[in-house]
Amino acid sequence: MQISPQQTNQEKVHRYPCASCGAILVFEPKDGRLSCPYCGHQEEIPQSAEQVQERSFEQYLQPRADQLQVLAADALEVQCSSCGATVTFVPPEVARECDFCGAKIVAQPKSADPMVAPEGVLPFRIPQQQATSNVKQWISSRWFAPDALKKFATPEAIDGIYLPFWTYDANTTSYYSGQRGQYYYVTESYTETDAQGNTQTKTRQVRHTQWYPVSGNVSRWFDDLLIPGTKSLPVDRLHALEPWDLPEIKAYEPAYLSGFKAQRYQVELGEGFEQAKAIAANVIESDVRRDIGGDEQMISDIKTHYSAITFKHLLLPVYAGAYRLNQKVFQVVVNGRTGEVQGDRPYSVWKITLFILTILLVIGGIYLLANSR
Repeated sequence: MQISPQQTNQEKVHRYPCASCGAILVFEPKDGRLSCPYCGHQEEIPQSAEQVQERSFEQYLQPRADQLQVLAADALEVQCSSCGATVTFVPPEVARECDFCGAKIVAQPKSADPMVAPEGVLPFRIPQQQATSNVKQWISSRWFAPDALKKFATPEAIDGIYLPFWTYDANTTSYYSGQRGQYYYVTESYTETDAQGNTQTKTRQVRHTQWYPVSGNVSRWFDDLLIPGTKSLPVDRLHALEPWDLPEIKAYEPAYLSGFKAQRYQVELGEGFEQAKAIAANVIESDVRRDIGGDEQMISDIKTHYSAITFKHLLLPVYAGAYRLNQKVFQVVVNGRTGEVQGDRPYSVWKITLFILTILLVIGGIYLLANSR
């Protein structure tokens, strides 16, 4: 049975009532359907006939009001007063603690502000129970971790949240100048004295480099340079959650957000493209070195022209949680597709001290036993 969102004042409101008991359906990652948390009734998610589209970077660099949307007509938004992260959610989901810094959410939710709406979403595939189980295994491998870390072994400790990402496509033409180094070898004579004081004349091949000025151009098409739209998690931790199965991206449908939250992007479209250009620059430099050829290369200058730039705004799934210990914030995140766990781990001074004392006691016992014998 295909469900239909409720209509209010002829405006599409994205709440999905259960046909069996009337409760609000939420997205169930395991089955990929909307599921009733009370009676278990399930319904298919309406599939959009539209494909995930690339958008013109130039047109959206300074987006007009008609290019901005909210994630859902009844979406609410709350900002953490501690770390500044803005999270969007759709009732009946609520914001309790900040998923990124562990602070209590005390601000009152307000209607979500418009933004560049996502083209696509990668739905959760790992249920929260499995994510919690993976975190338990991760905790068990953390020696000397304080007991506070064990709070992540409870289902309430981590929440499902969609993180914002940008992808960029661009055609590049890069003009370069530099030098090509070619090796050549010269035979040189030298003398060597052995242990008996005898002197011998020997020859050896000595490598030199001849440099030639070069210039030229290289072209490359970049597809889906992935840039995090969040500043709430370290970039290296987000990279550690990869890979993402981006071919499974679905056209954005608010039903995927039911029962989950989504973070509003903190990296603006233009800022994200500058980060993408930094990634592209490393690839372009490698292309230039191959084009120069020779045995060594020296690059004096590279000027790159970007054209046909497009972008997508995507939502990728993670389970996230955070807690505070000794005035520090510790985060744990789980890839909502693969179950990969990444996080901070503090060390318990007491556990380390107890471990050292135990070792010293064992050594002392062995020493006393040996002396008594």
